[in-house]
Amino acid sequence: MKKTLKTTASLSLITALFAMVAAACTSNSGAEPAASTGAATTKPDASAAPAGFTYTGTGPITDKAGSLKILATNAWTNNVDLNQAPIVQELSKRAGITVNWELLPPSTYQDAISPRLAAGADLPDVIYQLDQDQTMKNIQGGLFKPLNDYIDKYGVNIKKLFEKYPALKASLTTPDGKIYYLPQLAVTKNYMPTFMVNVRWLEKLNLKEPTTLDEFTDMLRKFKANDPNGNGKQDEIPFSVAPNQLASAFGPVFGLDLANNFYADKDGKVHYSFYEPNYKEYLTYLNSLYKEGLLESDFASVTADQITSKFSQNITGATFNFSWYTSMVYSKLFKDYDPAQPLIKGIAPFKGPHGDQFYIGRNPITGIFGVSKNAKDPELAFKFLDYASSEESKEMYAWGLKGQTFDVVDGKKQFTEKGKDNDFIQKFGINPTNLPIEQSVDATDVLVAPWHAKIDKEMEKYIKAPFPFVYALKAEADKENTVMPDITTYVNEMNIKFITGKESLDKFDSYIKSLKSMGVEDVIKGRQAQYDRYLTASKK
Repeated sequence: MKKTLKTTASLSLITALFAMVAAACTSNSGAEPAASTGAATTKPDASAAPAGFTYTGTGPITDKAGSLKILATNAWTNNVDLNQAPIVQELSKRAGITVNWELLPPSTYQDAISPRLAAGADLPDVIYQLDQDQTMKNIQGGLFKPLNDYIDKYGVNIKKLFEKYPALKASLTTPDGKIYYLPQLAVTKNYMPTFMVNVRWLEKLNLKEPTTLDEFTDMLRKFKANDPNGNGKQDEIPFSVAPNQLASAFGPVFGLDLANNFYADKDGKVHYSFYEPNYKEYLTYLNSLYKEGLLESDFASVTADQITSKFSQNITGATFNFSWYTSMVYSKLFKDYDPAQPLIKGIAPFKGPHGDQFYIGRNPITGIFGVSKNAKDPELAFKFLDYASSEESKEMYAWGLKGQTFDVVDGKKQFTEKGKDNDFIQKFGINPTNLPIEQSVDATDVLVAPWHAKIDKEMEKYIKAPFPFVYALKAEADKENTVMPDITTYVNEMNIKFITGKESLDKFDSYIKSLKSMGVEDVIKGRQAQYDRYLTASKK
């Protein structure tokens, strides 16, 4: 079989829809874009603003000359500068203001802005955060203005958003009833991470799609031993996965949410996934894969680009990643790929030993925007964020600009040929990560292969919501800030040791005792209180 590796950017159009979860979508290529600063090149268009201007939720947002400084992330692809992207420039033009963007690499963004937030001086008007300030450190530091009054007066689009997603408002409301941040969203169950397999390898070995861990393990063994790529060499790597996806892949099989650390059971009891008996079962299974050579010896350092290369060489047969990789990246690596037929195909989650069968969805809040204490015109800053959350804006994020990246045919939007070109659309600024984007399933359905869109709808029933984002009270935050850094470090160290066998699983009970002595149960108690408050707020 002829194979070719296309020099595709590590994140395609659909990547941008999901780029708000840094752990899942990082390029890992090692290169990072330089920070981009400077005003948008298009001049604001406030000529349409009528006399006695009133903001109505659409552009323009003011009848006066205005400007904002905004600190946010740049694109995940190294060759894209969102400051120059037409979609980003068009948004500020329609808003009728000038936006001076300071855009930093997303992979190091939170670390880069933390010292500036800690200093609390010379902050721009609007700041984007990836970590969501769950312990309210920045709120308590007085770095951001409460937005309740602005929401009441000018929150035309935000109010609609809260009506559409009531739980969203519950998550963003602090225990004292204030809202400090507006969200960036991923509110669907679509195009989530999934196990995926090479269909041709299955057919070559007369195998069915695995539905249990035993069937999956058997498949990997046969992939390793029976030359499914047909080159006469035993060069197959049966399963290759990035380390940041490993927990998302196998945790749910054992009823755990290792990706988000905490989960609530059907009775509303909160658990820390790494402090559960089922976690030992998870480690035992992965240790067995490691010992058999079915999990790569260097699994802890495998990158997304390496996995893509392995698929391009037809030497790996299975992985776990965001589902858009199936038709948008991996399948396209094969020169003879027929878009009418699946090649690298997403499959249903495995049925676990305790009856669990699910994939973990994404937290609907993937990032937050706050109006800083130093904002020169906080009202204008809020209006811009509200307008940037409008349906008008979201159409631009998802589809681009009419006549350039999409047209309307028989009443339905369709991407133009340019709109289907990954490099072009990325530079155009599709789903820009520096704005409050909201994932568009319709735009994704149109772009992916028909078989992919069909499978995605079949996967919806398996998607389970993660532990919700909830703010912590000061005492809860203080406890978590004190003990969780050491707990997280210890858990990560022991995770690798247990999987590789450097630490015997006979020591698991000792590991549990160590976590208890480090204060993990106090953290769980705090998270339980937060979850209870969330449930109460969701009912209001």
